[in-house]
Amino acid sequence: MKTGNNVRCRRLFRRIFQSLSVVVFVMLLPLTSSSYEILLGTGGSGSFSHFAGKTLCRLISANPDLSCKAIPASDNTHNLTNLRSGSLDIALVDSRMFYDALNGKGYFKYLDIAYDNLNPLAALYNIPVVLVARDDAKILTLDDLKGKRINMGVPLSRQYLAAESIMQAKGWTEKDFSLVQNLSASHAQDTLAFSGGTIEAMFHIGVHPDRNLDQLLKRTRARLVSMDDSDIEKMVQGDNALTSVTIPAGSYSTNPEIVKTFGSRMLLVTTIDLDDGTVRSIEDAVFHHGETLKKVHPSFVPVKE
Repeated sequence: MKTGNNVRCRRLFRRIFQSLSVVVFVMLLPLTSSSYEILLGTGGSGSFSHFAGKTLCRLISANPDLSCKAIPASDNTHNLTNLRSGSLDIALVDSRMFYDALNGKGYFKYLDIAYDNLNPLAALYNIPVVLVARDDAKILTLDDLKGKRINMGVPLSRQYLAAESIMQAKGWTEKDFSLVQNLSASHAQDTLAFSGGTIEAMFHIGVHPDRNLDQLLKRTRARLVSMDDSDIEKMVQGDNALTSVTIPAGSYSTNPEIVKTFGSRMLLVTTIDLDDGTVRSIEDAVFHHGETLKKVHPSFVPVKE
């Protein structure tokens, strides 16, 4: 009886040992994945660009052969340079910055770097420039801005460059205004001056609808002024980085009518080095989910470049 028990015990332990050996072997196998991770450069954390990047990554990652990670950056220059060098696969880049990089203008005027390997895939949404005016300033058209107290923004900021472009298109100089401030949009410096009446008008850049802008308009009884102007139209037609933009009626309670203006576009950019199969998968993720994107935010209107 003891001998039979010993045999059964040895067989049992042998089976347990064999099972454990299989488990250990599987655990020691290298953890590999067939999916390719896409690194997508965006604006800083908390920006609409970063939100858009994370939304795109969710759509791209629905493809079992791809995964995607949104990488926040301080500015467009950082994304363009890392994209060019191969540190990023795709990036969200403002069209103004993209065309300046290609043509060695603006921020890139003195950089000895060629960005000729960049390839735009799509324009995802518009980034309008809007003129915000106090109700008591009686600014109903762009021409009414002349002689008023305005804020251009910090030199070389997006607000400043936009205001400078408008002034050049209209043939204006700072002497055509009673006051020109250079207040930053950060820390609400411009909106505080606007609310207090120090300035009567300012330029705002961003997607719409904008909750913070809506609160400012309601609090100050201000409105957005259409820049439906022949000089602005001529400027837009002569610049590939710009596009005409219409903000829908009722986007803000103080603006029951549509607002016609202009702006840049947020481009999804890659390089000529990214393989065609991956590019097609990314494009499919964007263009086959256009309605999904619009439900996430009404500003999303993907257009193939």
